[in-house]
Amino acid sequence: MDDKVTTALTIQLAKGLGSWRQMFKWLRSVPIADAVDRRNAAMLQLISFLLAALPTGAWCYRAFLVDIPWRSGEIANMVLSLSVSLVSATSFVLVRKGRFKAASYALLCVFVATVIPAYLISGFGAQRFEQPVLAIWMAIAALVVGRAALWAMFFSIAVAFALGIGVDIGKQGSAVELAGDAAFSAAMFLMISVVLDRTSAALRESLQEAKARGDALVVSNQRLSEEMAERERTFTQLIQAQKMEAVGRLASGIAHDFGNVLAVASGYVHIGLNSPDETKMQESLKGVDLAVKRATLLNRRLLSLVRQEKGAEEWFDPGEALRSMLPMIRQLMGATVKIEVIVNEGLPAVFFDRLQFDLMVLNVAANADHAMPDGGEFFLRAYMDDDALVLGLADSGEGMQDEVLAQAFDPFFTTKARGEGSGLGLSVVRDLVERAGGSVNAESRLGIGTTIFVRFPDHLLEQSRA
Repeated sequence: MDDKVTTALTIQLAKGLGSWRQMFKWLRSVPIADAVDRRNAAMLQLISFLLAALPTGAWCYRAFLVDIPWRSGEIANMVLSLSVSLVSATSFVLVRKGRFKAASYALLCVFVATVIPAYLISGFGAQRFEQPVLAIWMAIAALVVGRAALWAMFFSIAVAFALGIGVDIGKQGSAVELAGDAAFSAAMFLMISVVLDRTSAALRESLQEAKARGDALVVSNQRLSEEMAERERTFTQLIQAQKMEAVGRLASGIAHDFGNVLAVASGYVHIGLNSPDETKMQESLKGVDLAVKRATLLNRRLLSLVRQEKGAEEWFDPGEALRSMLPMIRQLMGATVKIEVIVNEGLPAVFFDRLQFDLMVLNVAANADHAMPDGGEFFLRAYMDDDALVLGLADSGEGMQDEVLAQAFDPFFTTKARGEGSGLGLSVVRDLVERAGGSVNAESRLGIGTTIFVRFPDHLLEQSRA
């Protein structure tokens, strides 16, 4: 076949399939609330259309295009058949308006009202070629309305067969062969009824189960969303509470530091006021300016820690962040603890919430301070390990036993005395890091100390931004 012809046929086939899809989409677009009825609406519309169009076309052909004398009872059959077509057309319109049940019952009622008179008028033999249509009606009853309608249809058909055989016997005097056909047909329709009964029952049960599962899933999803939202609110409140706890720990140190700043500023002011030398006065003013800047920086850091706001990730230098926290950590731990920051060269920037980074370090430092009541050493290290940035926060405190270490990151777990700790510090650290995609673990030995390792993987580092 020529390629152009093949292409043209393919295009026409695609257009035809598209038209069919559009038609079925239109058939499904009906304002019906029930999910099962909405699924059956397309089929009922199609059947209603065929029952309205095909018999009408067939009788028009019989009346106007075929030059055959009308047989006895044929006109009555035509009237009944066209009545069915009219009701079918009405049913189609009802479905389009969303009145699915009314359309279904209208079709079934007109069938019952016409099938028995049809057999009474023309007998069983004259109706044998229309029997396949009866199966369509039974399918409508079973799949659209329900089992009761199906068996009502079957008994109506059985009664119509019996009455039709009676009519044939009255006309022919004997209709043994037709009676056998009627019995066989009735048995066939009984089998069809049984199959449709079980099929429709199974289908409806499956649809009901699926709907029940769907409804349960919707409820579960809604509950899960609410629980997730509540967990997010609780976590936000927990972070704020930890910030306030950290500020509380820092309060005395901050007051002392402010006192030192004021004392330095006052000393420079005193020197400047009592010195006639303009150069010394300038130096004194510079000293006051530095003291004010230090106080301002300390105040800004404190306010930023207290401020309640959502996380704002940014790129920053982890080494610079650790060094800038030294004054606050010194205030937290006091003079009996030696603090040292060790930062390797060439560390990449990290993508993390800077305030939460500070809170994380302060929480670990607070735990370390409690573990060193008589003083000790606290080391803050930053280095690279297998494409990951690692913070090692180590103290020389009491250390932890294995069973305590295993629960160190559990919420509300604490070895401190009642009222001295919430047991949330390390839990918050873990949650903050894991939410960003990192990880936290701890190593500890009794009498030697504890080290908290915080790992920021490759995707949080500046070298992976490209």
